Amino acid sequence: MIEPAPEAAAERRAGAVPASIRLRLARAAVQALAEEAGARMLHIKGDATDPALRAEPRYGTDVDALVDPRRIRALHDTLLAHGWRVYSTFRFGSSFEHAQTYLHETWGYFDLHRRFPGIGLADQQAFDLLWAQRSPRASAARTYWAPGVDAQAMILVLNAVRGKGGMPPVWHELDDDARARVRGLVEELHADVAFAAASGELDDYRDRREYLLWKVTSQGGPRVVEWWARLRAQPTIGGRIRVAVQAPLVNTDRLSRRLGHAPTRGQVIAEFFRRGVRGLGEAVGMLGRTWRGRR
Repeated sequence: MIEPAPEAAAERRAGAVPASIRLRLARAAVQALAEEAGARMLHIKGDATDPALRAEPRYGTDVDALVDPRRIRALHDTLLAHGWRVYSTFRFGSSFEHAQTYLHETWGYFDLHRRFPGIGLADQQAFDLLWAQRSPRASAARTYWAPGVDAQAMILVLNAVRGKGGMPPVWHELDDDARARVRGLVEELHADVAFAAASGELDDYRDRREYLLWKVTSQGGPRVVEWWARLRAQPTIGGRIRVAVQAPLVNTDRLSRRLGHAPTRGQVIAEFFRRGVRGLGEAVGMLGRTWRGRR
C-alpha cells in the first residue's frame, strides 16, 4: 500500500542537498545493496552516461539500472529490508512493463529495469550480452558498472523515442564507425523496430508485430489503440491473453498516487467505470475521425 508520508519526506529531504549530490550518493547506495544481494547491475542514463557521449553530466531525478533477471527477486528483498518501498510495479509502470520503481525517504527513487524498451532479445540474453561489454564507472567513490559506450548510445536513442523525439543529439555527434557499431548492436539485441522509430524508417517494419506499439509510442494515440498495440506486440498467445485480461483493470499504483492513499474498493470500482467511459469516448472519436477522413 502506498502512503503519502514517505514520499513527502523524500521530497523534503531531497531539497535539503543539491540533487546532483543526493543522486551520486543514491547511486552508490543502490550499488552497495546490489552487491549485498549478489545481483549484477548495469547503471544507465543520468550521470552514468559516459563523458564521451555527454561531456556535462545530467543527473536526472532518479537512479536507473538494468538488473540481472535471475537476481531481481534477491535485490527486491534486499531493497525492502533496507527501507525502500515499491512505488510503482512492473505491471503498471509502462506499456512495456519494463521497470519497477522504489522510493526511499533519504535517497529518492530507483528504477529497477528488467529490460530496456525496444530491446527484443530475451531479457537474460540481452543482459548477458550488455554485461560482457560493460565499462567501469564510479559514484561517491563506489565503483559500479555501466554498459559499453556503444550500448549507451543505443540506449539514448531508444529512450528518445519514448519521449516522442527523433534521433537525440548524441547520434549526430558519432562518427561513421561508431554509428556502424551501434547499428550492429541494434541488430544483435533485436532493437531494430524501436531504432527505426527514431530514425524515421518505422514504416519499413509494418509487417512486424511491434510496429503499432512503436508507432503509438513515438507518435501518440488513444489509449484504446495503445492497448491493442500492446496485445499485438506480445510474442505468445499466453502473453496476449494476459494483456487482454489486464487492459480493463484499474492502475491502482497511479490511482493511489492521485488520491494520496491506498484506494478503497469503492474507489477502484468507480475508477473502473470511469476508464470504461473514457475508453468508449476515445473509440468513438477515433472512428469519427476515420470516417470523416474517408469522405
